[in-house]
Amino acid sequence: MIAKTPPMGWNSWDCYGAAVTEDTVRKNAEYMAANLKQYGYEYVVVDIQWSEPTADSHAYHPFAELCMDEFSRLIPAPNRFPSSTGGKGFRPLADYVHSLGLKFGIHIMRGIPRQAVHQNTALLGTDRTARQIADTNSICAWNTDMYGVDPSKEGAKAYYDSIFALYASWGVDFIKCDDIARELPHREEELRMLSDSLKNCGREIVLSISPGASLLEKAELYKQVCNMWRITDDFWDQWDLLYAMFERCEKWCTHCGAGHWPDADMLPVGAIRQDYGEANTTAFTRDEQICMMTLWGIFRAPLMIGSELTRLDDFTLGLLTNVHILAMHRNARHSHQVWRRRMCGTELVLWTAASCEGGQYLAVFNVGEADSEIEIPLSDAEVEKPVRITELWSQKAFGVSDKIKAELPAHGALAFFLG
Repeated sequence: MIAKTPPMGWNSWDCYGAAVTEDTVRKNAEYMAANLKQYGYEYVVVDIQWSEPTADSHAYHPFAELCMDEFSRLIPAPNRFPSSTGGKGFRPLADYVHSLGLKFGIHIMRGIPRQAVHQNTALLGTDRTARQIADTNSICAWNTDMYGVDPSKEGAKAYYDSIFALYASWGVDFIKCDDIARELPHREEELRMLSDSLKNCGREIVLSISPGASLLEKAELYKQVCNMWRITDDFWDQWDLLYAMFERCEKWCTHCGAGHWPDADMLPVGAIRQDYGEANTTAFTRDEQICMMTLWGIFRAPLMIGSELTRLDDFTLGLLTNVHILAMHRNARHSHQVWRRRMCGTELVLWTAASCEGGQYLAVFNVGEADSEIEIPLSDAEVEKPVRITELWSQKAFGVSDKIKAELPAHGALAFFLG
C-alpha cells in the first residue's frame, strides 16, 4: 500500500509559485536529506508550470507557450531545468533526489495542453489526435494551459496512459493533479480515467488532487481514486483561513486512513512568497504556527512544507521536527473533535484521538481573541479515571490527574498524551 501514513515533504508553490528552478529544487532536497529525512519528510515536489520557460512569479502568463513533446505531453523547460535537455525530462533530477534517499514529485493540470489541441498534435498509442479527444468547453477558471479530456472519445485513455507512462519512466513518485478535486460531479469520469491510467503505469505513485474545497458527499470516490484530496482552496498564512480549517477538519476527520488522506494544504511557515521579496516570511505568529501544526498533527493531514528550506530558522525547524507531535501525527487513530464552545471568555476547541501504541491524545485550541486559563475534565474525552498527563510540545509533566489545568494564549494550542 502506498501512502500508508500521511505523506510528508516539501512543495515549491508557497515559496516560488510557478517559477521554481532545478537549482532551487536540488538545494531544498539536499537540506531535506540532511535535516528532515530522519523525521519522516521524504517527498520533493515541483509545483505548477515547470514546462513554462518564462514563468517568474506566483502569477501565470496567459496562453504562454509551453515545452511539449511530439505526443502532446508537457516536458520540463530546459532553461529552468537544464538536466532535462536532450529528451531526458525529469529523469536526471528524480535520480538525484532518489540518490539522497528521498522521493520526487511533480504538479500537473488535468487534461491536454491547449497548444496541442490548436496544433492538432499526435498522441502516443492511437491514431487519434489532440483535437479529437479534447473537451474544449472544459477549461480551468484560473489557468490557461489546458483543455479537459473527453473520456468518451477514442484515444482519451491512450493519452492519459501515455503521460503516466512518461512520468513513470522519469522516476516520479508523487503527482499533484490540479483543477479536478472540486470539479465533480461533471469531471468524475475524467478523474476515474486518469486514476486508472496512473494505477496501471507500472510504478507506485501517490496521487494528490486539488484544489478544494472537495465535496464531502464524494468522499468515498476520492478514497477509491487518489491518496490525497484538498479540503480547502489555497491555504495561506492568514488567521481567518486557519480558523475556518477547524470546521473543515471536523467534517473530514472520519475519512482519514491508510492510503487516503484529506489534505489541509501546505504549511505556510518560514520564508515563503519569495517573488514578494527576500525578507518575506510567514505572517502567522508563533502561537498560530503551533496551533496549525497541532491541528494538522492530530487530524493527520499530510505535512507538506511550503517554505525555502535552506532559510529555516531554529523555531521553524523545531516546529516541523518536534518528535512528540510527529509521533501523534503517525500514531493517532479515530481523531475527532469532542466539542467547540465558548468558555473562560474565549472560544476553545477540544480534539482527541487514540494512540495505536496505547494511551490517548488530547489537543486543546484557543481560537478566540483572549488568553485563557483552562480547566478541562478528562471525562469530556471519556477518560474516567486519573491518568499521567504530559504536554507534547514542552514535555512538561502534569502528573496524575483527572483534569487539565493550564494557561492557553489566544490563537494557541496545547497537545497532551494521556497514559
